[in-house]
Formats: sequence, structure tokens, C-alpha cells
Amino acid sequence: SGVTFFVLLVRMSTIETLVKSLGLTKKFASQNAKNKASIVELLEKIDAAKLTKTRTEALIDIAVKLADNAEGKAFLTEYVLEDKLPARQLELAFGYFKGKSGAVDKEDFEAKCGVGAVVSTEEIVEVLKSVLSEHAADFEGKNPAQAKSWMWRILGQNRAKYLNFADDSVIRVELDKLLSAPPPAKTTRTEDTLLSGSTFPTPDKNTKNNTPENLAKHLNETGGKFLLRFPPEPNGYLHIGHAKSMNLNFGYAKKFDGVCYMRFDDTNPETESQEYIDSILDTVQWMGHTWWKITYASDYFDRLYECAIELIKRGKAYVCHQTGAEIEESRKTHTDSPYRNRSVEENLKLFEDMKNGLFEEGTATLRMKMDMKSGNSCMWDLVAYRVKKMHHMRTGDKWVIYPSYDFTHCLCDTFENITHSLCTLEFRMRRESYEWLVKALDLYCSYVFEFARLNLTCTVLSKRKLIQLVQGGYVNGWDDPRLPTITGLRRRGYSPQGINNFCADIGVTTNVSTIPIEKLEQFVRQDLNVSSRRVFAVLDPVKVTIQNGTAGLTEVKCPNVPGKPEFGEHTIPFSSTLFIERADFKEEDVPEYFGLALNNPNKYVMLKNANINIRLVEVKKDEQGNVTELIVEHNNGAAINTKIHPIHWVPLVEGKEPIKAEVRNYERLFMSDDPTAKFGKEWLSDLTPNSLSIQTAIVDPSVYDLKPLERIQFERIGFYCVDPDTDASTGKFVFNKTVGLKESNWKKGKKN
Repeated sequence: SGVTFFVLLVRMSTIETLVKSLGLTKKFASQNAKNKASIVELLEKIDAAKLTKTRTEALIDIAVKLADNAEGKAFLTEYVLEDKLPARQLELAFGYFKGKSGAVDKEDFEAKCGVGAVVSTEEIVEVLKSVLSEHAADFEGKNPAQAKSWMWRILGQNRAKYLNFADDSVIRVELDKLLSAPPPAKTTRTEDTLLSGSTFPTPDKNTKNNTPENLAKHLNETGGKFLLRFPPEPNGYLHIGHAKSMNLNFGYAKKFDGVCYMRFDDTNPETESQEYIDSILDTVQWMGHTWWKITYASDYFDRLYECAIELIKRGKAYVCHQTGAEIEESRKTHTDSPYRNRSVEENLKLFEDMKNGLFEEGTATLRMKMDMKSGNSCMWDLVAYRVKKMHHMRTGDKWVIYPSYDFTHCLCDTFENITHSLCTLEFRMRRESYEWLVKALDLYCSYVFEFARLNLTCTVLSKRKLIQLVQGGYVNGWDDPRLPTITGLRRRGYSPQGINNFCADIGVTTNVSTIPIEKLEQFVRQDLNVSSRRVFAVLDPVKVTIQNGTAGLTEVKCPNVPGKPEFGEHTIPFSSTLFIERADFKEEDVPEYFGLALNNPNKYVMLKNANINIRLVEVKKDEQGNVTELIVEHNNGAAINTKIHPIHWVPLVEGKEPIKAEVRNYERLFMSDDPTAKFGKEWLSDLTPNSLSIQTAIVDPSVYDLKPLERIQFERIGFYCVDPDTDASTGKFVFNKTVGLKESNWKKGKKN
């Protein structure tokens, strides 16, 4: 009848007004008449105050997909209004009700649809990495877009196995991070061509995110100077990845006559210590970098607090009482916090209460009012301040609230007028939130650039994993020579110049790749070859007696670095009794062998630096047939027509014992190129067994002149470093092997 039709129009108009206010007009208008009637019937029974956009969107889907299942609609509506059915769980619920009618077993439903299941972002990332590794062959040759499509196909076919209860929107964000297609790679060297001015805007051209007024104020305060910063957290030791960042930030500032701050992001008193600060400062200096000023985020705590107040006054921050788990859940479902729309006055009062210690840890945070519907998880109302009732090493007990990294980092860049904020690629998602906060406060915004972090084979660079290795006793402290920490590399004998040359060669790129560790070793080897002092050492000694004396020679002058007289020389004694490597003699000569040979009396070798030629005349053995001594004789300087090869040696001074040394040899810390990708959570199972081996060597007396951490070459053997455990006063000498003398065959795709 006409009355019924009129009533239906009124009801329809009411719902149309509702969905329009929620931004769902298109979703509603696209339905046919039957579906619209079902939607109206369902929604008009519900208090409009309960109908948020997310809930209404889900209810529309329920009304359409379960149009003929009254029990199912009523059942799922209750769950939606209690925010218990995120997108993935709702999808599973529709599958659960397909072909089902009548009463519902609530326990069975919740178990099969994952109601209440929480899948953390970390778990999602771990599973995605595992799937990528497991199906690596399927992704070979595919571009990022194709790889994403293939990944979703794999997940779709095996969803019950992989992330069955995880929200698709979160999976999508994390998958985009792993497979995102970066812009065309821009690679530059940090030598003469370091990031030319045409690559980055000069300070006066940084107009994209700055008003003319803010940029003019910035230029007036800085005079157009380039200002950068190296901003580590003081909660661990720097590693080789930080060397790349140092090389870029300090190097870029130096190239353009700018300056670089040494800034500590000390916003988490729970994990920070003066030990880490001292280590970081020492490492930066050892690497050859010079900072302009040392600053701390804590220097700006008062100013940061005032910025938080201003953000609240502008309606862009609110005090939230959700727990960490509740925040995580609301982020998955893109659901606003129930505290999001408090008044400015209430938020100011509550934030002051937070500052005054009236809230316990975990009961209140200050969150930025960003965009919970954004496709970027870094825009989902990030925490700006949290309660931490802990003593701070620099500010004492003044504060019981501390700013988050996301709130602090960009504002400190602004306070210090940083012109170029250079970060690794994992911060690319944070650029939007970085710029949002600065613009929200109408402040100067630095130019932000993300570069690929350094990934190195056969090791881990995750700070969390490094802490696990140290605290778990898998290595002997932060300076263990097997670790990629700068202190570990230093103790192993790596030179700062070699590390910096490596960083310069790999350049600055936006392409993610893993560098063979052999490449780093080669740059270190090249530097040590022209800078390390030479020493004679014998690792597998056999005693040698020159039966016709020393030809009047009592001491030998040895160049510290061959071919470089500016490095000086040292003198070692010469005697008729000495030691050589067991490998430098054979009883039976063979082709292409250049050592002594008993069956070739005309074969001579030269004792290096002594310039004495000797030949083997007798081999002495014990009762078990083991060689105990070689009898040789020199040729009194007579001319020899064949080419003579030099060998190293160590003298045995009459009346003295041989000088013995402990030599520590190190293998790769991990057997696989990428232990995390290959073994996931079981990455520790990939540790190389017996990665440290120890042997005893005999060394020449010049070792008494060496200092701890001095880099040397045992001639014809390899490069080594004097370990700090050395104590020359007690005759204790310890050397760590750095690298071998020859480049490995890694360029051919092989490993030693």
C-alpha cells in the first residue's frame, strides 16, 4: 500500500543519512533492493550511538551475506557491537555460517573463527619471512608487485597453516615493507662523489614540507649551513651497520663544510647506561669522525613536554587508558580509542596528572590523534608519552613520564635545525608520521632520506640478537672478535680505514642487499697490507741448526712495513739455532714446491731479511719417527743460478727459551649466510661449532715492542692483532687472527 511504501522510504532515508555520515554511502548505494531492505532492517534495531564506521561496515556485510539467516545475523551482530570480530574473524565467520542454520555452538564458533586470538606484528613478520624463505624458488625473477601477488596466492591456498587469524590489513602493511618496490636506486660513494648537492636539496631548497616563514627562520639561524646528526640509542654497542651510518652522516657534513651532532636518544632509562655512552663516543672517535656538539634527547625534555601541551591544545593529542594489548587490537581493526574524543581541557588535566605521577605504569599514555584508517600503521595514533617511574641517568627523578622515539626524534631534529635527517629504510614508513607531527606544531621540517641498512653474510646485526648472544654466553662479551660490533672488529684487528673504505665502496643505495663478509675482509686486508707492522712467527715449528755457523751475522734489521721506509725498522737477533714452519721442508721434493728438500741437495731457500741461503743436509728423528731437528748449512754467499724463495724464521737465542704466544683463530660466527632467514626463531642453531680455536706459536723478540690492539702481519701467514690479554712484563702474548693474506674466492660465488 501507499502507507507501507512511504514508511519504507522514511526508514530508508534514515539509514541513508546514517551511512552518509559514516562515509559509507557508496557501499550502501551499490546494493540491490533486497540487500538494502535487509540492511535497513538490521541497522534500525541498533542504537545509532553504537554505530561507528567499522561496526556499520561489518553489519552491512552481515545483512547482505546472511540475509536469510536470522539467527546468524543476530549472533554475529552481538560480536560486532562488542568489537570482537575484526575483518579476518568476520570473514571466517561467514564461512562458518555457510549452509548452517539454527542454534550456534558458541565455543565451537569462537575456536574456529579465532575470536579473541591475538597475532602480534612480530609474529606476522616472522611467518612472512619464513614463507618467503620456504618458497624462495617461486619468487626468483619476480618484481615486487609480482612477488606480492604470488605471496597472497600462497597465503590464500594455505591460510589455515599461515596466519589464519591475522588481520589482512596488518599482513598487507608488513608484506609491503618486506617487498615494497623502492624508487630507482641511487648509489653514491662516500669518497669524492659523496651524495652530490644535486642528489639532496641544499638547505635553502628544502621547501616541500616547510612554509616560507619556517624555512626563512631556519636559514636565518643556521646561515644556510649543512647540519646533520648521528643519533644512536645508548642501549648497546655500535656495530658494522652503524659504521655505514657514521660514514654517511659525518662524511656528508664534512664534504659540504657542515657539522654533525653526536646526539644520544636517551628516552628509555630502563635500557640505557653510561657504559654504552662511553663506548659509543670512543667508537666514533676511533672510526676517525669528529662531532660538532654532543647532545642528548634529555636536554630537550622540558621543551618536548611543552610541545606535547601545545599538541593537546590544538586537538591533536589525547590521554588514553587502553592497555598495550587493547591498543594492539584496536590498531588491527582500525578502531578508535574510546578516549580519543576527550575535550582539550580534560586531556590537559590528565596529562598533568601523568606528569605528577598520579598514574601507574601501563595505565595512561599520551597518544597523537593521527589517522586510524590510514594504510600506514605508523599513522595509527602513535604513543607520544608513557609513564615510566624510573631514575634517569641524566635527569635523575625529575620525570616519571618519558617521550617515545616517534615523538622525540623528529622534534629533536627540528630543535637542532638539522638540514638532512638520514635514516635506514625500515624508517620509511615513519616518514609520514615524522612530517605529520612537525606540521601539526607548525615547526621547521628537516629533509628526510632513507637508505638501505647494511646486511652482512654469516652474522647478525639485530641489537636484540646481539644482546642475546652476549647475555647467553655464546660469545665472550661485546668485544668478542667474532661479533660484528665495532669493539669486536677492533679487537680482531680491523682498521678504521679499512672499514671506512668498505662503507665508501658499497655506497648509499635504496636497494636492499646482503654484502658478502669477504668483501669487508678484502678492504681490511688491503689497508693492513700497507700499514701493519711485520713480525716473524712460526705456528708449526721445527728446530733448525745451521751447522756451519752464522756467517758472522748476529742481528738482522727488518723493515716494519716493506717498501715504506717512513714506517721504520726493528732489529732481531740471529743465531745458528732457529725455528721454521714444518711445511717449509720435505724429505722428498715435488714439483712447484719451494721449500727445503732432503733429496735435493742443490735446493736453497733464503732466510728472509737475513739474506742467508741454506740447504737441507740431514733430518733427525726420534724413536717414533717424528722429525725433531733439521740440519742445514749456508753457502757462504756463493752465487746461485736458480731462483731462491724466502721463508720466515724465529731465532732461538742461546741461553733463552723460545718466546711462545697464544694465537686465537676465528671462524665465521654462523654457518649460513642469513641464519634468521634460514632458521627463523631457531637462528642460534646455526652457530658455527668451535668457531674459536687456539694454538701456540713461537714468535720473534720484537713482540716486546708491540702495544695492545696493535695490528701486525705474521709474515707469510696472515694479519693479526695484539689482544688486550697480552702482558709483556710476564711474557704472556696473545694474538687474534684478523684475516688471511690472500683474498678468498668469494667473487666466484664460493666460500673458503
